[in-house]
Amino acid sequence: MNAVPLVVVDYGVNNLRSVRRALEEGGHAALLSSDPDLVRRADRVVMPGVGHYAKAMQNLRDTGLGAAVQEVAAAGRPVMGICLGMQLFFAKSDEAPEVQGLGLLPGRITRFAVNLPVPHVGWAAVQRTAAGLAHPVAAKGFAHDPEFFYHVHSFHPTDLPDGVTLGTGDYGGAFATLVGRDNVLGAQFHPEKSQQAGIRLLAAFAEWTP
Repeated sequence: MNAVPLVVVDYGVNNLRSVRRALEEGGHAALLSSDPDLVRRADRVVMPGVGHYAKAMQNLRDTGLGAAVQEVAAAGRPVMGICLGMQLFFAKSDEAPEVQGLGLLPGRITRFAVNLPVPHVGWAAVQRTAAGLAHPVAAKGFAHDPEFFYHVHSFHPTDLPDGVTLGTGDYGGAFATLVGRDNVLGAQFHPEKSQQAGIRLLAAFAEWTP
């Protein structure tokens, strides 16, 4: 069977069509699919998501979509997670400590421990790290440093090895909001809600060959 260029994974969570529209605005057609066989054939995959870590992982297990995304990543093809989708790339989250995630990125997901309202909602400046400046997607996708992206989240990645944090935000302290290693990329923010900055970043991912 022939490969398909770009698939947005439909695993029963919100925000999928807005991600597809943002990719299309950047000049890249995307197929929205809940078929694990089609996901396996994708040249590249985007996994968005809004919701609870445990429920989302259950959906990924029940449908076979989680295993399909893992196979695409293991094959070296580009995979991007957005918000909850990015959190599911980690093996563990404080939101559901007993649940095993996909394990595509090292580290864990931790709830904000700040003297500020949680969830963190709104636009936040994202500053690229040295690793981000060197990463093809962040290097091409950012027009400025910092770039502003829209966030809605209570959890964020922590315990990250050197070089995995590509961009940081600040909410009562710095936190990783753009992460990646090898062919796997994750954004805690919502590119699809971030106007031209988000469209640029998604286009850079769609054009990336690791």
